[in-house]
Amino acid sequence: MTGGSIKPQAGTNGAAAIDGAAAVSTTGGTGPAAPAQGGPGTSGSGSLAAPKESGAAGQAVPRRGLAGGTPVYFVALDDGGSTGVRFGCNDSLVAVFHSTAAAEEPLRAALGVLLGSGDSPAGLYNSLHNSTLDYVSAYFDGTTVVVNLTGTIRPGGTCDLPRLEAQLTHTAVSAVGAARAEIYVDGQRLADVLNLR
Repeated sequence: MTGGSIKPQAGTNGAAAIDGAAAVSTTGGTGPAAPAQGGPGTSGSGSLAAPKESGAAGQAVPRRGLAGGTPVYFVALDDGGSTGVRFGCNDSLVAVFHSTAAAEEPLRAALGVLLGSGDSPAGLYNSLHNSTLDYVSAYFDGTTVVVNLTGTIRPGGTCDLPRLEAQLTHTAVSAVGAARAEIYVDGQRLADVLNLR
């Protein structure tokens, strides 16, 4: 699989980049709201750097997932919200907790579960199973986590569009305790990529 290049852009509002990735414009966004979580953490190569702003947003991002593991979101098809948050085509968004090793970056690990070729948990659906996406990098811009992916999105139908967005944004927000998530695929906003389909 070939990697896409992310071009640097000036004026990223104090964004802290990781993995040598260049900053991408982060205006707008479609990520879900979630409570911010602080905790011990480190920044540097291979780990999500803490935001530069002061206050709650300036807290270090935890290297470990939440107690019980890092939440990764899957879809319960057409169950009307009975097993999770109702959205899209009468589906439910369901968190499945995966244990994360102490040295592992929770965001990379959580997205690795979604983007990998592994099976979905019993009774749940992964709208990303046909896509060929790889995690490139992530950084904080204020309280928003900006995630850069590369590859190709292959939805299984119209109902997969909200599923793709919900799974990626909720997993990213939950993994690092951000307020919002913005996802980019080869430098294009996820919402724009999905609108092209």
